[in-house]
Amino acid sequence: MTVLIDVDSDEHHLLSRAPGSGARATASPGNRAECLDIGLINNMSDAALMSTERQLFDLLAAAAGRLCVRLHFYTMEATPRSEWGRDYVRRYYRGIDDLLNRRLDGVIVTGAEPRAASLTEEPYWTTFAEIADWARENTVSSVFSCLAVHGAVLHLDGVTRHKLPTKCFGVFAQTKTRHHPLMQDVPRTFRIPHARWNEVQEEDLSDCGYSVLTWSAEAGVDCFVKQQKNSLFVHFQGHPEYETQSLLGEYRRDMGRFLRGENEVCPTIPRGYLNKGAEEILIAFRQKALSDRQPELFADFPADQLTRDLSNVWHLPAQHIYRNWLQYMVSQPAGRSKPLGSREAAPSAAGIPAHRHGRKLVAARSAHLARSRNPATKRRLGYYE
Repeated sequence: MTVLIDVDSDEHHLLSRAPGSGARATASPGNRAECLDIGLINNMSDAALMSTERQLFDLLAAAAGRLCVRLHFYTMEATPRSEWGRDYVRRYYRGIDDLLNRRLDGVIVTGAEPRAASLTEEPYWTTFAEIADWARENTVSSVFSCLAVHGAVLHLDGVTRHKLPTKCFGVFAQTKTRHHPLMQDVPRTFRIPHARWNEVQEEDLSDCGYSVLTWSAEAGVDCFVKQQKNSLFVHFQGHPEYETQSLLGEYRRDMGRFLRGENEVCPTIPRGYLNKGAEEILIAFRQKALSDRQPELFADFPADQLTRDLSNVWHLPAQHIYRNWLQYMVSQPAGRSKPLGSREAAPSAAGIPAHRHGRKLVAARSAHLARSRNPATKRRLGYYE
């Protein structure tokens, strides 16, 4: 389905994913039954700016069905960036002041690599807190991903993250822990990528009124939700949006940092991600890195051998979850939220005009579709039997 990209320039990389010549399109503003306005607050590092746009663009396009989505890009100015990164967001992104002066149907807030010991010491923390407060009042639903999850629950409910002994890294089996409309058509067990050094824990979340929807014996809590004033906040500690090679790219990046002496921890091999042959290749390379650590070894990283048989087993459940999220926003009357189970059609609503500050709505289409708790805890979470 068509995803409209709100950009000024014809040069944005997502436009190359549009088949044929119909690159431009317009949609009448203010009618949520026709089109959903979703903001992407992209706090990823420079190296991941474009790939994060692509990942979420493709996932929304796969999930939208007959719905239309208008995607608006926003950046937090305090996020550290290189000269290239500052130029990129200046060309294609709006500032947070623009966001705080409007309403959107939904917003997706991505995380970033932690730089400070405490989240409140991150350079963008004050702005991030403003975004979370704004989203409670001015969206129907808000998605927080990875580190943004930890920031949201800390700011709104005082839930602190916990440092893990080793990086939670790989593709882990998740189990649905309760019936919930966001989990409609999602298998009882499915797998999702994770890549993080910290976690928020189930007991802390439950004590603060969060509903855990998916849980992993290896990776802990993944998806959980809570109604925050007008907005349903949806949190993913994992990365349902990841592409097939995203984890491998992250491992390669971390290995490069280790070989160059920028990090003293040699990265662990992602679990549940590679087949046996590829894992043996990576084990051999890692052993060589440990025994003969030097920057020149990075050139020998066996990327081609490792990507040969990778498969994406999480795309379909991720597509179902995001489709349910989009349908939830359509089901809500404009300006206020209702119980998640509601599925009546949304009425038209007076909204923010699509053409603002001379910006253009450019339509693009996805170029491809990626193909032992105790009984008391089970009862508390409504665990499937």
